[in-house]
Amino acid sequence: MERNGLETRTRDQKVGLWIGGISFFFLASFFLAPAMAEADTIGELSGRANMLDFHKENDQNFTWTDLNLYSAAIYAFGDLNCHNKHERSWSINGNQMPVCVRDVGIFAGLALGGFIYSRRGVNRWTIRDTFLSVLPDEQLNPIYRKNRRTMLFIAIGAICVIPMAVDGFTQLLTDRESTAFLRLVTGIPFGLGLGLFFAAAYSARPNKFDKPSQVQLPGNVRFQRPPQEEE
Repeated sequence: MERNGLETRTRDQKVGLWIGGISFFFLASFFLAPAMAEADTIGELSGRANMLDFHKENDQNFTWTDLNLYSAAIYAFGDLNCHNKHERSWSINGNQMPVCVRDVGIFAGLALGGFIYSRRGVNRWTIRDTFLSVLPDEQLNPIYRKNRRTMLFIAIGAICVIPMAVDGFTQLLTDRESTAFLRLVTGIPFGLGLGLFFAAAYSARPNKFDKPSQVQLPGNVRFQRPPQEEE
């Protein structure tokens, strides 16, 4: 029996591996696509997030429709999802990468979060408790006994989000310009938290349990349904 009270965690492993695998595919592709394109053909780009800027001829002399199928698909993904600003991106083989450095960090975190969940995560009925399941039960015992797991869930989320938010908004509101290193290291925890959250959201399934009290939680805590009021 698994530590959540179910016979197997096969579904949890699959969810984590899917999220980690898809994220790692894109992460690796961000490096492979410019390496596979003809050298020195993708220069200093500058686009807009959530818009297609390079799907046809433009004043920047680049369109991903001229690339090989694989590179074109990855650059199209980056074109739609990233601002593609040259000063915030790395170059490989003389070609600017399809996404900025922060997005590289986010996808690295997403892959890491998925793979961590595939090794540690278990379905514990709610998204919150499923998310926290990646932490050792020994460390969670006092948190659950004192019913502070919502506070811990929010705190972990804040730790993952706030560094990137501060780095990004200070650039937006002031003349400050971040560095590639800061963009990378603030993107990774954001992606990590997002990957764990996605995994928990897809794995948390109450219908896998016969009743709430079947869920095994740290600290010998149990879910209980509130008593129904008599009509």
